[in-house]
Amino acid sequence: MNKKIYLLLSFLFLSVLAAKAQGSLDIHFNGFGFLDNREYKAFTERSRTYSGMRTQLDLGINLDSTNHFIIGANGIHEFGAQPYFLKVDPVAYYSHESHKWLFNAGMFPRYGLVTQIPRAMFNDTLLYYRPNIEGLLTRYQTEYGYQTLFIDWVSRQTAVDREQFIFGMLGKYLPNPKGPFYIMNYFTMLHDAGPAVSIPGDHIRDNGAAQIRGGLNFKQSTFDSLSVEAGGMISLERTRVNDGGGFKVPAGFVASVYAGLRRFAFFDEFYAGQGHHITYGDAFYEKKMYNRLDIIYSPFLFDGIKGQFVISLMQSPGQWGDSQQAFRITYDIGRKRLVKFKD
Repeated sequence: MNKKIYLLLSFLFLSVLAAKAQGSLDIHFNGFGFLDNREYKAFTERSRTYSGMRTQLDLGINLDSTNHFIIGANGIHEFGAQPYFLKVDPVAYYSHESHKWLFNAGMFPRYGLVTQIPRAMFNDTLLYYRPNIEGLLTRYQTEYGYQTLFIDWVSRQTAVDREQFIFGMLGKYLPNPKGPFYIMNYFTMLHDAGPAVSIPGDHIRDNGAAQIRGGLNFKQSTFDSLSVEAGGMISLERTRVNDGGGFKVPAGFVASVYAGLRRFAFFDEFYAGQGHHITYGDAFYEKKMYNRLDIIYSPFLFDGIKGQFVISLMQSPGQWGDSQQAFRITYDIGRKRLVKFKD
């Protein structure tokens, strides 16, 4: 009943806006399916299979070319599970988008906005089970690159629930917009405070990470796409106890190579340095050395639909047989206009 009331109020809200707007009403349908099997000897507790389908449907009021209100829902079904929808996340946000600026406020999809952040900092199950950012995001972009800032509220403090939010930034800088060289920067920080009812021995935690990488996009005829990146990574780990609880700052070297040719692609990531404990990061970065090779095959590529098989081979000290096999399909029909309004 609550869901029906929510949908009715959402429709009424959009209708009121539409009646006053010299804009348009549109609809957007998209989602993705995943079958992700992980065979990790290094982390047996993470050796499991994820499978399911996410579906998002929303309605949007375009007040003009830059100001938009979007309301809808994003539901996930895990294959074989009951009830049908494991969880339905509301989508409700205001978006201002111009030539240089993007500003979102509310509950909006993270895909395409912060999914460039490396797996070391944001693991690849976040899109499966937490598809939205709940908070604010702004991005400024020019021909010289872009910079994005965001805050994502993870948990509101109650008597039993912790106060948790993530703030971060990511960006790309091109000294010469027509040249091959670029610089990438990434930063995330999780603030983890306790519930309103204090727990003995529990303390506020700050957990984050940062990377700076230099990269080259090679223009040549052999591959459709070829790029190389290398740089440094640190994590920031602190528990605020009475003695001050200063930050631990492990550091290391990161590098990656991506090569794409028609329906095949190869992506190799390498890390060497001190181990990290990043709450939402890939657990393999707890190791002092780690390499991951993704072999990607896209059997079909249609307008708005993409299917990919990915075989991932992981190597870390003492473990050379870890692997991951995944099939993912994404679909997006784009925004379709339903009604155009006039004064």
